[in-house]
Amino acid sequence: MPSSAKPVTLITGASAGIGAAFARLFAARGHECALVARRAHRLNAIAEDIAAAGRPRPHVLAIDLCQPDGPERVARDLATRGLEPAIVVNNAGFGLYGAAADLDRGQQLAMIDLNARVLTDFSLRFVESLARHRGGVINVASMAGFFPGPTMAIYFATKAYVLSLSEALSRELAPRGVRVTVVCPGPVPTEFQARAGLDEKLSRLLTCSAERVARETYDGFLRGKRLVVPGFANKFNMVLPRFLPRGLVLRMVEDYQKKIARKSPPG
Repeated sequence: MPSSAKPVTLITGASAGIGAAFARLFAARGHECALVARRAHRLNAIAEDIAAAGRPRPHVLAIDLCQPDGPERVARDLATRGLEPAIVVNNAGFGLYGAAADLDRGQQLAMIDLNARVLTDFSLRFVESLARHRGGVINVASMAGFFPGPTMAIYFATKAYVLSLSEALSRELAPRGVRVTVVCPGPVPTEFQARAGLDEKLSRLLTCSAERVARETYDGFLRGKRLVVPGFANKFNMVLPRFLPRGLVLRMVEDYQKKIARKSPPG
């Protein structure tokens, strides 16, 4: 059915890192954006920067998506403003370093909630408006989605879920004219490392900037690509689990994770 609502690109986790890079890129390419995150001051600063560059000021939705009614509040806020998503960028998420049995169980369940449940909600909630505008969904997964992840078991598992769900939805929603692209970046220098308890000195070979991730993902989405893996080294690494014994993969991931872990957890 036709709608009088104005189409926007909805970006979650837009206050920093990859989410902020997506906000700036989509705005620069002429999209009107709606930015979602907890920190209103950070969202407003990004919105002001975009407006100062001569683009429409993004709509700011300071909403905590970890709250049970978070996605519903976003939907209500958009409707109140006369907006509907043409594109949804599911970037919100976090990770925690440590043995799953030793980490706080509540925080790990919150990670599952944000990384998987909220992403699923936003991937499905707006399908009708995405179809109306011939738009789609961009889901931010990770290279972690291709591997089992000792010392970050829950995070790796959530990203495997995101990868699997996104690839399946790309087939299911294609007949409706809705594109689904999943991006699996390697290490990206953002606030993620500090929150997860990882060393910020990342492998140069595997690392891509947030801006490069956003740019390659945007271009891949426009071309209808199902999967985007920024960086040649990451493209090579993603196929390793297919050819190596699973036990060896487990040991390799565990050794790598221990090398990049901080000697002491963040305060």
